[in-house]
Amino acid sequence: LNWLLPREASDGIIYQDKEEVVLWMNTVGPYHNRQETYKYFSLPFCVGSKKSISHYHETLGEALQGVELEFSGLDIKFKDDVMPATYCEIDLDKEKRDAFVYAIKNHYWYQMYIDDLPIWGIVGEADENGEDYYLWTYKKLEIGFNGNRIVDVNLTSEGKVKLVPNTKIQMSYSVKWKKSDVKFEDRFDKYLDPSFFQHRIHWFSIFNSFMMVIFLVGLVSMILMRTLRKDYARYSKEEEMDDMDRDLGDEYGWKQVHGDVFRPSSHPLIFSSLVGSGCQIFAVSLIVIIVAMIEDLYTERGSMLSTAIFVYAATSPVNGYFGGSLYARQGGRRWIKQMFIGAFLIPAMVCGTAFFINFIAIYYHASRAIPFGTMVAVCCICFFVILPLNLVGTILGRNLSGQPNFPCRVNAVPRPIPEKKWFMEPAVIVCLGGILPFGSIFIEMYFIFTSFWAYKIYYVYGFMMLVLVILCIVTVCVTIVCTYFLLNAEDYRWQWTSFLSAASTAIYVYMYSFYYYFFKTKMYGLFQTSFYFGYMAVFSTALGIMCGAIGYMGTSAFVRKIYTNVKID
Repeated sequence: LNWLLPREASDGIIYQDKEEVVLWMNTVGPYHNRQETYKYFSLPFCVGSKKSISHYHETLGEALQGVELEFSGLDIKFKDDVMPATYCEIDLDKEKRDAFVYAIKNHYWYQMYIDDLPIWGIVGEADENGEDYYLWTYKKLEIGFNGNRIVDVNLTSEGKVKLVPNTKIQMSYSVKWKKSDVKFEDRFDKYLDPSFFQHRIHWFSIFNSFMMVIFLVGLVSMILMRTLRKDYARYSKEEEMDDMDRDLGDEYGWKQVHGDVFRPSSHPLIFSSLVGSGCQIFAVSLIVIIVAMIEDLYTERGSMLSTAIFVYAATSPVNGYFGGSLYARQGGRRWIKQMFIGAFLIPAMVCGTAFFINFIAIYYHASRAIPFGTMVAVCCICFFVILPLNLVGTILGRNLSGQPNFPCRVNAVPRPIPEKKWFMEPAVIVCLGGILPFGSIFIEMYFIFTSFWAYKIYYVYGFMMLVLVILCIVTVCVTIVCTYFLLNAEDYRWQWTSFLSAASTAIYVYMYSFYYYFFKTKMYGLFQTSFYFGYMAVFSTALGIMCGAIGYMGTSAFVRKIYTNVKID
């Protein structure tokens, strides 16, 4: 299990003088396709003379994110300068030259690690007219130390050598140690980009969304206070009329459907599984963001992913509790089936996409291809952690809040739904419902996408927390308004409408991801494109399920409240 938990936050090694410092080669790949990476030595680079050390995947997150550390063979000792020295040479035959030329044409660059600090370097470059290709052969390392710890690493690539077939190319390196004032805790700060993440636009967008929230909450409370008060007044006036007047009276509005409003939704099994999963995704988002705000997760390779998987497994009872209790309240009988569907809905979606993309990764020989052992580990987590915890949650949910305690009785015969205007149809309400929640998050989406698909480290989790809160409030307000209009049109099919009108945010996010792909990135190739659209679909769907569950929960509380206060003979 120690493999599952993220390692202690970047506990860099304390070095003695002259102690060996390992330079790990990670991966190489095209600059524009961040996820398309290959082992460093898949290009015909040569290895230094020092004997190799094998590296294993330290955490689940690393294994899933295609970290392939291999020893560079360079001899580096703590505080020991190395003068420019050759460490190996490449016999450049035609095949090797073609490999390098292809890499240089596609702007390949590589990543290395010293003491968990990432270093990037470019493979080579072409001259202006693209006829001659040059390889950088000299790695000039400058390492900053503070006391007995490494706090800073810089790489300068020099020594441009033209690629000519059947020649020998000498690869060389040098190391210079210099004292640095950077504190060990702050050594990752130089990788962050405050001018990008704390840009005025970012603050402005939050402020903008906040104004929208205040406006929406005001609108909702106004609609509810004024119209509901009017409705209550009208309904109580009608109570005082005698029967003759009442038959001629104009009874209309949401009170009419009181006998049907708590009728179970259609397909209760899938509905309650979706709501349960949505509550779990919300819990995971909340906890992971809080953890990320407290701990700097970005200093560790793959720790964000490890944390998310761990938290997802641990919050399974939430899914069981909400899904199971809702299913019981709707009078569902096949609760074991519901539990299985609820438990495996999200894992199946994620693993299915990953499995499909994995085939392409294997075909490309990319380092993103997930090893078989890791797949087995993820399946074990699903069956031996998520499922039992889900069962516990389901049993608790059925027993603690599984009794249908609705404020109104449900009539034996469903009443016919009257004709209504086209814009009151559930389908239209569903499509329009997602626009406002999407509007409140789409600038944050830009920052999150850029940190995932381009080379920025996302670290402003406080912003993300605010945006999550704003998203929840906007979603609930929008679905309550939609439901109020729907019930007033005497249509009592509010459960799916409230869920889907919030979940339709996902469609807008996915559409935005198309815009982002074509206008903000320069990705190309089957692997990167399928990776992008595959995982964007997973992300959008998960976001949609989460919003749907939040919308449904808010609306459900609202519907209960208004029907509790109305007198029904």
